[in-house]
Amino acid sequence: MAENENGRATKRPKSEADNETGDTDEKSTESPVANLVVTRILRECAREKNVFIHGKVKDQDAVVILEKTPFRQDTLSELLKASELKLEMKNDVYSTFQLHAPAHLNEKHIKKYLHQEVFLVEESGEDYRNLTLPYISGQSFSLQWVYNILEKKAEADRIVFEDPDPKTGFVLLPDFKWDQKQLQDLYLIAIIHRRDVKSLRDLTSEHLPLLTNIRRKGEDTILQKYSVSASKLRVYLHYQPSYYHLHVHFTSLEYNAPGCGVERAHLLSDVIQNLEADSTYYHNRSLTFPLRADDGLLLRFREAGKL
Repeated sequence: MAENENGRATKRPKSEADNETGDTDEKSTESPVANLVVTRILRECAREKNVFIHGKVKDQDAVVILEKTPFRQDTLSELLKASELKLEMKNDVYSTFQLHAPAHLNEKHIKKYLHQEVFLVEESGEDYRNLTLPYISGQSFSLQWVYNILEKKAEADRIVFEDPDPKTGFVLLPDFKWDQKQLQDLYLIAIIHRRDVKSLRDLTSEHLPLLTNIRRKGEDTILQKYSVSASKLRVYLHYQPSYYHLHVHFTSLEYNAPGCGVERAHLLSDVIQNLEADSTYYHNRSLTFPLRADDGLLLRFREAGKL
């Protein structure tokens, strides 16, 4: 869960103390990035209007993501009328300008974002058990922030739906990539309550009630709350996921969300059908996914002669 906007950092890096208590001082007026010392630009994309910055806040490493929010129709007229324009080029009927919007209209971990060469890896079920599972089990990334959400120690006010059932239940809340203003960019995450399912690889037919419950109640909630029907949603799981606690993505079909490509996203409807046909489908099936050049798992596959 992460990102957002032109001059607006969406989420400061959590300290160990924050992970323990879950909440920060909401009344504080100090910007969490006011004292950021910029080390380098990890990546920037003119097309997606975002930049990933590596720096330090009080000697603690931090990644700050600035991303332009979508233009809002209700502010376009004022934006065009009240902004200062600087002519850059004029050629016949074509002109380009630099636009400086009024202040009140400015929309209110490190390797992961550094640009790297990417490789596609084909992982068999045996590869998962012998290479991937031991590797991810040895990593130190904490899931405490996920447990804080599930236990209402953090972000409780952001939860739009919860089924508390310990086996088939989940919480549904907006992803930080969505500003919750435009439905074209709708993006919510369903996080399951049970803690024994890390990823797609753990799923069997035993989990069908969980998956069908997420699909039905997630789609129903989004229809009731946002008036977006199931036929306008992309509902999928990532493999490999960014964190190993099973979660499901709900995004608008109009939003080209990061990670929604075929090399990583698996439609929930397909997952359900595959498990209905074969209980151990994801235990044995070869799965293809991208790995960056600096990923330690890629080295494991190379050392095993899999690349």
